[in-house]
Amino acid sequence: MHFPRLDVDHIKIRPIEKGGSDRRFYRIQCSADQTLILVKYNLEREENRHYVQIAQFLTKNGIRVPEIYFRDPAEGLIWIEDLGERDLYSYQHESWLVRRAFYESALEQIVKLHSLPESVCLEMKEHLPAEFNAALYRWEQKYFFQNCLGRYFSISESRRKELAALPVLREIAKHLASLPRVLVHRDFQSQNIIIRNGQAYLIDFQGMRPGLPHYDLASLLYDPYVDLTETERAELIAYYRDLQLKNGITVDGDFDLKLRLCAMQRLMQALGAYAFLGLVKGHKHFLQHIPNALRSLRAAVATIENLQPLASLLAEV
Repeated sequence: MHFPRLDVDHIKIRPIEKGGSDRRFYRIQCSADQTLILVKYNLEREENRHYVQIAQFLTKNGIRVPEIYFRDPAEGLIWIEDLGERDLYSYQHESWLVRRAFYESALEQIVKLHSLPESVCLEMKEHLPAEFNAALYRWEQKYFFQNCLGRYFSISESRRKELAALPVLREIAKHLASLPRVLVHRDFQSQNIIIRNGQAYLIDFQGMRPGLPHYDLASLLYDPYVDLTETERAELIAYYRDLQLKNGITVDGDFDLKLRLCAMQRLMQALGAYAFLGLVKGHKHFLQHIPNALRSLRAAVATIENLQPLASLLAEV
């Protein structure tokens, strides 16, 4: 009905088996040289309903995302541009010379998002999930304690409660929530960045909300799917800071501390998700990323004062 030029007799539909989302993705081969992606989403999940508005907002502000061809909100269907199958993750074994250009392209896109003025962001308020506040940071911490330490490592409930109640964790949540917010992607990692013709495009952005830019940066730099060296991280941090300066945003002296705190938060969230998706939802492949994420969390926690009890437990498991 909506794509009359498609050759119905030759259409091929192939499911895209990837990620732990409740949405379903299908690659539709329309002709020898034309494909598109069909997204089927859960109508009950509020953030899924706003995908199109967010995509259009990002496009309007010069941020590269897939083009929206058509949507059917009653059926929970969206037809979008097919950007190809090569995400940033798929280049992980290439030389740093190759990967660095792709990472820099991704950072250029995310800085555009982080630099949007508050007046522009206000128009999206009704379409976005709850902002990063102290309650959300605490939820990420508890998600980790419950699912990763509880379900996966079988740490006793009493010990988990004792660690979750550490005053410093509550203080970190309150401190991060007190800082000025910008719009953040919320899941800015290698599998949500498609590389097309050498340029980065953002996908899976329906969780976008007001938060700290350091959270997005930490999501990419401490991505459990990919091993980055400390030297590579340092180069990307420097590149990000230069991009911010060019946009007239001064990077303050607490930048490194904020990045470490956000890395801790993001890794707790990721570890909680891997355990939940792997053990509760049956997506076992997520469990293989727990060791890498745990190593990064150990390193992050070791740099934060008054977290020795948690550091000791992470060393045990």
